[in-house]
Amino acid sequence: MAAYAMKRAAGAPRGLLRFLVLKMLTEKPMSGAKIAEQIEKETKGRWKQGSGSIYPLLAWLRKKGYTRELPREEAGVRNYVLTEEGEAFYREQIELGQRFLKKLEYLAPMLIGVAQFGSNHEKLSQVREQARRFVMALLDLRTAARDRLTQENVTEIIEILKDGSERLERIVQQAKEEK
Repeated sequence: MAAYAMKRAAGAPRGLLRFLVLKMLTEKPMSGAKIAEQIEKETKGRWKQGSGSIYPLLAWLRKKGYTRELPREEAGVRNYVLTEEGEAFYREQIELGQRFLKKLEYLAPMLIGVAQFGSNHEKLSQVREQARRFVMALLDLRTAARDRLTQENVTEIIEILKDGSERLERIVQQAKEEK
């Protein structure tokens, strides 16, 4: 396998950056630097995009007619906005993503079930089953029940997820501090 292909396989899925940039530009005009900053912020620093990825993508989107540059602002910053064609392309990307997720739904629980937890494998073996159940419940929610949920259901789901996230984050933080 070529070095590029190996590097590519280790990174984010192909098309994910394009999708995220399109999504961000549906929300508001942004510069390449702001897009990179937003991705880093939303992933809590786990995914950092450099100008070598963002700007060629923005140039490609502009060349295809999916974006256009707004008049330059302070210090010559280029902000990009989606065109009507770009909004249509974004909707197509959403449909492709939904079809892709549908194909992967049956794999997610299995992948979590075989996930390795490094040296904590034995300690965390029981976590895998609960994580698998949780992912299955989220997938079922997304596909089967979303149109029949009441506002009360949504509020309860938010509280469950918020509470669980906060508790897990606390445990992770304590584990980091004990190192």
